[in-house]
Amino acid sequence: MSPRSASVNEELRRRSKERLLQAAVELVRERGYEATTLGDIADRAGSARGLVSYYFPGKRQLLQSAVHRLMHRTLEEALEREPRTGDGPERLARAIDAILGLARDEPVLMRQHMAGLLQEQGFLQCPEQRRLAELLRDTVARHGSRDVDHDYPMLRALLMGAVYAALVPGVPMPVPALRAELFKRYRLDWEMGVPPDAEAPGGTCDTDLSRFFATGAAAECPPDRQSK
Repeated sequence: MSPRSASVNEELRRRSKERLLQAAVELVRERGYEATTLGDIADRAGSARGLVSYYFPGKRQLLQSAVHRLMHRTLEEALEREPRTGDGPERLARAIDAILGLARDEPVLMRQHMAGLLQEQGFLQCPEQRRLAELLRDTVARHGSRDVDHDYPMLRALLMGAVYAALVPGVPMPVPALRAELFKRYRLDWEMGVPPDAEAPGGTCDTDLSRFFATGAAAECPPDRQSK
């Protein structure tokens, strides 16, 4: 049997890594962070346990990459959904709603993600995080920023602060109130994006996150969910 080509090996590694990212999100979502082990994640992904350590320094870093993947795919989906638009304010509204929507719909994952950012190892620079940054920077630029290097970090900080405020145990702020403040700051009309009492066009696929971790091109909602 001839050895596999470098491109085939690279594709296998990519798929293996994506399965680990998806498994991490699924298990932390189901059991919580402390009750999920790296062995559990490897078993769910169908991978050798040593492979987890090959790709990620530890569980915290794995989860951070996985949540960054969830965030950038959620944002990408929101920005590119029909009707597609190049309108800067509308795209910024969609971006704000996408991130706040994760705080509302995935509190366990987002709370653990925020907790990880505050630990000593801090913010993990990884391909998933860089893609998220690219999307947010492009959104800021399309909104008309004259200084993206200043305005992008400010938007990121405001979104992180809003997510944190929405997730504080015991005293969470309601997402509509946080949305109102961000929309006021950026002079966005309330009807833009996905207002709290509306549903995103095409359905939301809230419970199944697998499309965000599919290999190859960005996945779409399963056909049986698109009409719901």
